[in-house]
Amino acid sequence: MIPLEYMPPLMFGGLVVFMLVGFPVAFSLLAVGLFFGLISIEQGFFGVPFMQAVPQRIFGSVLANDLLLAIPFFTFMGAVLEKCRLAEDMLDSMGQLFGRIRGGLGYSVIIVGFILGAITGTVAAQVIAMTMISLPVMMRYGYHMRYATGVLAASGTITQLVPPSLVLVVLADQLKTQTASADVGSMYLGAWGPSLVQIGLFALYTFVLSRVRPEWLPAAPRDEKTLEGWALWRQCLRGIIPAAVLIFMVLGTMMLGIATPTESGAMGALGAVILAVIRDPEFNFRDKLVFRTGMTAMAVAALLGVFYYQPLTGLAPQAKLFVQCALALLYAAIVWLIFRAWRIKPLRELIKLSYQSTMRLTAMVVFILIGSTCFSVVFQGVDGGRWVEHLFTGIPGGWIGFLLVVNLFVFFLAFFLDFFEIAFIVVPMLAPVAQKILAPELEAMMGSPEAAASASLVWFGVMLCVNMQTSFMHPPFGFALFYLRGVAPKEVKSSDIYWGALPWVGLQMVMVLLVAAFPQTVTMFLDHGTPGGSGPTELIIEQPAGEAGQINELEQQLPQFEDSPAPAEPASAPVPDKK
Repeated sequence: MIPLEYMPPLMFGGLVVFMLVGFPVAFSLLAVGLFFGLISIEQGFFGVPFMQAVPQRIFGSVLANDLLLAIPFFTFMGAVLEKCRLAEDMLDSMGQLFGRIRGGLGYSVIIVGFILGAITGTVAAQVIAMTMISLPVMMRYGYHMRYATGVLAASGTITQLVPPSLVLVVLADQLKTQTASADVGSMYLGAWGPSLVQIGLFALYTFVLSRVRPEWLPAAPRDEKTLEGWALWRQCLRGIIPAAVLIFMVLGTMMLGIATPTESGAMGALGAVILAVIRDPEFNFRDKLVFRTGMTAMAVAALLGVFYYQPLTGLAPQAKLFVQCALALLYAAIVWLIFRAWRIKPLRELIKLSYQSTMRLTAMVVFILIGSTCFSVVFQGVDGGRWVEHLFTGIPGGWIGFLLVVNLFVFFLAFFLDFFEIAFIVVPMLAPVAQKILAPELEAMMGSPEAAASASLVWFGVMLCVNMQTSFMHPPFGFALFYLRGVAPKEVKSSDIYWGALPWVGLQMVMVLLVAAFPQTVTMFLDHGTPGGSGPTELIIEQPAGEAGQINELEQQLPQFEDSPAPAEPASAPVPDKK
């Protein structure tokens, strides 16, 4: 008979064997879960009814999870923006704006990578687009090949951290415990600080390198600058303003509480299609007139809502009709632009390809979720959660030792696994341990144990997100390096790509240390509790003395019952008791 304490490490070992063979991760998780589930039933660790939790959680936590709808919306938005030449215009204008200083093209790649990361959310599209546009220019100006390839790959991976990142959505769905959770809005707020600090680190490295090795990052020749003055700024604004509007549609509406993550993703997908239409060469004068009419109607409706909205009564009656007419014009303009997207053949083909890529990615995520659900149910059935907790709580050094071991484990695991696989396999097991170890360190900072519990999961999730950026960068399995190698000219050596990536991987690891040492970079935008007070949901009502006395007399006349324990909070799906 196999002892119960041997089952969790055997499950991990079996999963590693399946993946080394080359079996797909989703089906590896499912096969290992079912195989060890049958062994556990045979050994008497739990009964057959316990396995009913697998379909219940699949339907309750995967297929009925509204949060996961944000994944196809954000994926579709990034796929559409990949081909609408937004990156090309922004890189060209930013290159001319910063080209006269040493490392100017490096600064422009970093800034454009940050802006595109906030609207596309896909590493492959960003690396390929920026490499095809900027690498030939850098080679023509005489940039060192290792710096050029490194900054392009690193700027493409920024999209993993900058909201609305798919990684943050997936981590928010997986970072749940019985007493706390990390919602998508908190993950987005927590990621802004580290993403801005990382952009600063990249720019600082470029600045230092331009001073230490000025021949590696030369300034652009004077005759290469084709735009001056207002014409140059207008070209820059032409790329920045649509991107800023789209960022507000996705992130601003969510941060202001106007829309949920799924609704903001839907607005982002619609905004991406409209942006692709207005940037198409076949966008004629009639289309511009309709677009400007719709934008004017939206502005009028927004102003009327600001000046005539009352918190208690809602919109004033004299303004209601005008707002409805303005919104009707806006909807009509949107319908016309969508119709034009269907009529323009290249754009129609682009949307069709975007649908196909979105379907492939969404199907992959759902199958991995189904497999990880089966694996985690059986893993918890053989006391795997307790095994993981004992494994990590026994690490010397307290919370510092825990973060050090976990980050090293995830760093080396990223050599072989994608971030989706790490998030679905490792994160649910580590979330309860992370909350138990990290929450006491944040209690004084956050003001209450409840706020500290949620903030600890956000801190832990953002730290893992920064760490998992390296899965696209470190040799020999970094996918960003594969994308760059696929579109780079033949004269670019593979050795230059790999050696050029190492300093940027080092900067990303420095960023992990900064987030671990200074949790304020994550928690400064989160909601803080009230220290020493009653919880935020506790309500105290004072009663008059006479009324309170009457209530006490009535209570004495009622039969007395023993206090019964409060029912436990239900999990995402009920798990049958063990045999």
